[in-house]
Amino acid sequence: FGSRADDWIPARRNQCGNQHSMFSQRLVVLASLVSIVWSNKPDRKLIVRNNSGRRVEMNWLEPYTRKAHLMTDPDILHGAEFNMDSFVSHEFELKEVPSKKTNQCKVPNQCRSATFAVNNNEKQVIEINRDFELKHVDHKTVARDHATDLLDDCKLAAVESLNANMQASSVIEDLSECMGDMVQSEFTDVAEEIAFQSQVRKKMAEQYETYTCADFELPSSVAEVNETWHDSRTRSSHLVQVMLDRPASKVHLIENFISDAQCDAMEEAANGRLQRAVVADGAGGHDFSEHRRAMQAGIHVQWDKEKSGDHIAAISRKVYDYVNHVTGLNIDEKGQEDLMSIQYFGKGLEDNSPDQYMPHCDGECTGDPHKHGTRVATIVMYCTVPEKGGATNFRNSGIHVVPKRGQAVFFSYMDPETNLMDTGFTEHSGCPVVFGEKKIVTQWVRHGVTEEVPWYRYNSLGLLMPSFD
Repeated sequence: FGSRADDWIPARRNQCGNQHSMFSQRLVVLASLVSIVWSNKPDRKLIVRNNSGRRVEMNWLEPYTRKAHLMTDPDILHGAEFNMDSFVSHEFELKEVPSKKTNQCKVPNQCRSATFAVNNNEKQVIEINRDFELKHVDHKTVARDHATDLLDDCKLAAVESLNANMQASSVIEDLSECMGDMVQSEFTDVAEEIAFQSQVRKKMAEQYETYTCADFELPSSVAEVNETWHDSRTRSSHLVQVMLDRPASKVHLIENFISDAQCDAMEEAANGRLQRAVVADGAGGHDFSEHRRAMQAGIHVQWDKEKSGDHIAAISRKVYDYVNHVTGLNIDEKGQEDLMSIQYFGKGLEDNSPDQYMPHCDGECTGDPHKHGTRVATIVMYCTVPEKGGATNFRNSGIHVVPKRGQAVFFSYMDPETNLMDTGFTEHSGCPVVFGEKKIVTQWVRHGVTEEVPWYRYNSLGLLMPSFD
């Protein structure tokens, strides 16, 4: 099946019960789903609350046959909750269970039932009352009800003003001011909550960085979803592990992106040209820093040799093809930065200043609008991987990548629809290289550069510098 059996079962029970009978029923459900790709449906958490005054059982309904499969054993008692995971569009039946004393339901010879379907929203709560009526709420309905309550308060004040014979223009002005104050208050509360959660996330990320870099046995993070990219130019297909998929923050791990011959060509071009790597100095220039210890060499792409099969031109072309495949920005090679050969060397566990790259952002990661001509995406291609160390971390997103030769990590940090930048989810680092060598090829991709106004016309603050031609 390509996944755990539990992933094919529509709901995973959180209550204890008769495991043997439930296992048999789950096998029936599993067999009915072989031809349907349920594992691709979004997972949703549900809470079912029984306030009906009776015992209730819950059944999953097969989508075509409507055959019922019991999901609760024991039953859900009055006043109890049942927690489970399910999938969008799955339908369930809540059914009254006869009394153990009389073997009758509340209405003789008629056991009441009600059905509900899992929707696409979060925080879904299904409550059944004494009339066996369902109330299905989620994060959107709660927000809508809250907004309605706020509006009703303002409307009530407006009605009282009208009854007091105030002028209509004054009533409208007061109503507008009331709604404005309430909206401002709500936005302030939301902003404070987001800021607090961001601080917590960043503090946790610092610990994540420390522990993941120190654990040499830790595997790469599990992808959210796997896709296939068909490169029409080279007629090749590549497995893509989507690790993060947000409008302004995407992280993909691509298999077999760079060939051995292409790696060799980059290493040969870098021989004799390696220099100590630099970082932005915060004043528009660059400087050396202990935050980045590596050797690097910029390799100019000779595009006039592309048609003759030049390996270095082929690398860069594939980068732009993939970036455009994901972002739709239609970026070309004109005015872009050179390919960069970057090399790290391990010196053992006792090295107090190992080759590494501390957490940083390749572009702006403040959530501000994109500055014309600055970076929007990066692809890091792995040619030589170390024996220990050298993993790539996206600590704010909880993503850990243990590189393999030929793989590439793509990450973009601008929303193509709004042009707003990432808010730190693509901040990344290169863990210390302890044993062996790490040799990568990096292409930073910019949006807005041209042949007439190339990348080097912009300083490290993203400001366009005057031309002295």
